Amino acid sequence: MTRRSIFRAALQGEGPALGTWVKLPTVASMELIALAGFDFAVIDLEHSPIDLETAYDLIGVGLLSGVSPIVRIPALEPGIVQRVLDAGAEGIMVPHVDTEHQARAAASYVRFPPHGVRGVGATSRAGAWGALPREEYVRFGQEEAVLIAQLESAEAIRNSRAIARVPGVDAVLVGAADLSMSEGIQESDPRVREMMTDAVAQATAEGVPVGGAGGAGADAVRAAVDVGFRFVLMGNDAGLLGAAAREAVRAGRSVSVS
Repeated sequence: MTRRSIFRAALQGEGPALGTWVKLPTVASMELIALAGFDFAVIDLEHSPIDLETAYDLIGVGLLSGVSPIVRIPALEPGIVQRVLDAGAEGIMVPHVDTEHQARAAASYVRFPPHGVRGVGATSRAGAWGALPREEYVRFGQEEAVLIAQLESAEAIRNSRAIARVPGVDAVLVGAADLSMSEGIQESDPRVREMMTDAVAQATAEGVPVGGAGGAGADAVRAAVDVGFRFVLMGNDAGLLGAAAREAVRAGRSVSVS
């Protein structure tokens, strides 16, 4: 059995790969995301109450339903990377990667020797509980598992080409919210778009796709594509639920009783 990355395949499509954040600690979110037709979902361990056990369940549902499960870890820690990948995650997203040194450390935690320091755990879900040949388990970790580095500061933008050049960095995501916060400006400030455009140019020159996060509408995706993003996170599960609920109430309140 040769396992392929759903996320990598989605990047080869005509349009941008579409994903969303998972912030609610319930597997129902991943089921609904799959039914909606998203290509990937980023399980957020940085800005949500989701713990490793719940992430483990979300990963399993994603794999079985055809959605690429990627996990944003809260900080760069090799033990968490190891456990999440052996739980079957197709990739890791690392927040606040500002330097080439940090990118190299992240890449080393994702890859097996000689390219990294990840330990072998082929009896986990990633190794089909030992049923998968060890060679195939290792091959997926070396060739298919995705490392996405988040660029969220002016320093990260300045180092974007060096970060993208690191072997094992498969994609970068520009975090506009933290980027603008680090500079003390609004996300709408033209300087934010300039920095995003610069990151796209630098990473693309190294053959590394760039993505971003934004709203859940066509205008937001169009804006992301215009910047040069190849993958887009459209809102999050909580936000999508809230927006639908508010629209339902608005529609209901518009009806008068005669």
